Amino acid sequence: MSSKLTGTVALVTGASSGIGAATARRLAEHGAAVALVARRKDRLDDLAAEIEKAGGTALAVEADITDRSQAEAAVQQTVDRFGRLDILVNNAGLMLLGPVVGADAEDWDRMIAVNVQGLLSTTRAALPHLLHAADDGPRRAADIVNISSIAGRVAWGGYGVYNLTKFGVNGFTESLRQEVTKRHVRVGVLEPGGVDTELGSHNTSEVRDAMIDPFYAQTEVLAPEDVADGVAYMVTRPRHAAVSELWIMPTDQA
Repeated sequence: MSSKLTGTVALVTGASSGIGAATARRLAEHGAAVALVARRKDRLDDLAAEIEKAGGTALAVEADITDRSQAEAAVQQTVDRFGRLDILVNNAGLMLLGPVVGADAEDWDRMIAVNVQGLLSTTRAALPHLLHAADDGPRRAADIVNISSIAGRVAWGGYGVYNLTKFGVNGFTESLRQEVTKRHVRVGVLEPGGVDTELGSHNTSEVRDAMIDPFYAQTEVLAPEDVADGVAYMVTRPRHAAVSELWIMPTDQA
């Protein structure tokens, strides 16, 4: 097993499937102890068992990060279990598409709660521990990777509030990067194009038929492992190197 991250602890939100699960596996392969944070405890338990069987270390943490107290508790539970926190991957996300005209405002609230407020709450709780790790840790550096999207770079009709959340993630990431990276808490954003995950499945059948399924039918999309490889690249750079932005696209979509 590779040891680039031996002695470090990573927390991954949205770890019950897709990019989050793949990222947790990859970081564990590099030697990090990994806290798996999501709402679906049964899936987290299965993934933790898989990581442990492969020789890694994992902790399943059931939490809804849209609740600030649960986000804070997830970070604290991680630190209580492993004694530190070196890497935060804000991956949890929700994509509900459709026109702004006549939209369900509750869908907007749900996206903002997960994509923005959950990311903010987890980051705020994690920062003191990450700053400490950068001062006193095996690498003398710590990392935050925010999983955004091509939808944080380009806006399309029907993506309105999802675009808003991902443009917001990009802006917040850049501001925080300027604030703490010189303290060796490296802050970066990773923006994937289409990925084979559950992300589109939460939409109505009409949206899937019109906007999602045709794209996947004609595009060889990324695998979650492709994005996980990008996260691993960002957090395994030497202390003097910070990757602030990584844009990963399917070749068919680029």
